[in-house]
Amino acid sequence: MFSRVEEKTDNDRKRIVVAMSGGVDSSVVAALLVEEGYDVVGISMRLYEAKKATRGCCSPDDLYDARSVAAELDIPFYVVNYQQEFRSTVIDPFISEYSRGRTPSPCILCNHVVKFDTLLQLSLKLGGNFLATGHYARIETGPDGHPRLLRGLDPVKDQSYFLFGIPSQTLSQLMFPLGDQTKDAVRQLASRYGLVTAEKEESQDLCFAQGHYLDFLEAALPPKSRRPGDLINVETGATIGKHDGIHRFTIGQRRGIGVGGAGGPLYVCGISETTGSVLVGSKEALETSECTLSGCNWFQKMNGSFKADVQIRYRHQPVPATIEAVADDSARVVFDEPESAVTPGQAAVFYLKDEVLGGGWIDSKQV
Repeated sequence: MFSRVEEKTDNDRKRIVVAMSGGVDSSVVAALLVEEGYDVVGISMRLYEAKKATRGCCSPDDLYDARSVAAELDIPFYVVNYQQEFRSTVIDPFISEYSRGRTPSPCILCNHVVKFDTLLQLSLKLGGNFLATGHYARIETGPDGHPRLLRGLDPVKDQSYFLFGIPSQTLSQLMFPLGDQTKDAVRQLASRYGLVTAEKEESQDLCFAQGHYLDFLEAALPPKSRRPGDLINVETGATIGKHDGIHRFTIGQRRGIGVGGAGGPLYVCGISETTGSVLVGSKEALETSECTLSGCNWFQKMNGSFKADVQIRYRHQPVPATIEAVADDSARVVFDEPESAVTPGQAAVFYLKDEVLGGGWIDSKQV
């Protein structure tokens, strides 16, 4: 059932702290581990102040559901307030990145900093041998005896892309019990266990926005930070309109540009933090031959150049490329074929078949 199998005896019940979001996935994780005989402790994080009903994770309703599941399973349950940490490490960078014309991935930061750093340290203080979550990913021991991160077996639900920033030494302290499960199988397990979350809807990715992310940004950004500017046709160099702020755009965007192209639809091809200009063009103008990365994290230490499949956003089909590890925290990616909509602020994650080798944050691209 699990990616990492633990041998247990009556005198060696390992304590597993389960991050319980109040959804069906983490609820099933807790139930599975209880059934397997582990000493399970449930813990939920309060990350933001919900002003209205929301489908985002970690809302007050979710905390109530998590507590209800813990009561059903008869396990200890705690709620920790990490609103300050979440604000400084996830929400503020989210706002800052959009104000610079970049497109952030807050779920990766939440996993890297909040779940698998702050929460992990707390779980260890609670006497936990492992922190378990409901992520659809796998941790398996490699030939060298070290744990390795792999895709979840369900390609539709695989979440390994969001986990590229976890320090490699942390993998030995984590469990992903759903890595070899499908979502349908998880719901069937939830029904078998009689959990109140069995039929609960999926949570939205951007939990804290509590609505459309642009409404959140408009409320968060003062007028002087909105950076209005020109709309420029990247293929002709002509100024074809004005816009109200670079935070309203992302690479590859087609709708909401405000102008049309005589020769076909226009797409956002580039955003200039320096001038405030938004570059638009044809779909062909979106293609990029290479990009540079910073903030790289490696599960397998790679030197020089190597071949791998690169995934440049969630739900993106990985494509073959050559990666050059320029330094420990930076890299250059050259795609075998020009790739569309490579977006600064998003993550590029490297795979060798199902194994995650590492990844980094996209800084710039070259046509």
